Amino acid sequence: MHPTKIVKEPLVTEKSVWEGERHNRYAFLVDKKANKHQIGQAVAALYKVRVRQVRTQMRKGTHFRNRFGAGRTSDWKKAVVEVHPEDRIDVI
Repeated sequence: MHPTKIVKEPLVTEKSVWEGERHNRYAFLVDKKANKHQIGQAVAALYKVRVRQVRTQMRKGTHFRNRFGAGRTSDWKKAVVEVHPEDRIDVI
């Protein structure tokens, strides 16, 4: 799978920016079928960094109601990637 298909977009939140600045960890929205090894290789190829560790989470979609009835957002996968202390990713 191509690296741009695996890593869909960086997650820019207050917490992820803080983690990136202080602990060199960056959060990404990734393909649900990708494993940790593939995610690490994709981040290394796209951002030219050395990946030390990858942590993943399967996030469940939320339920909601509106005037058309009940619905649910899609499930998604989040990856937190820790890079080498000498490397940085500029996501903002």
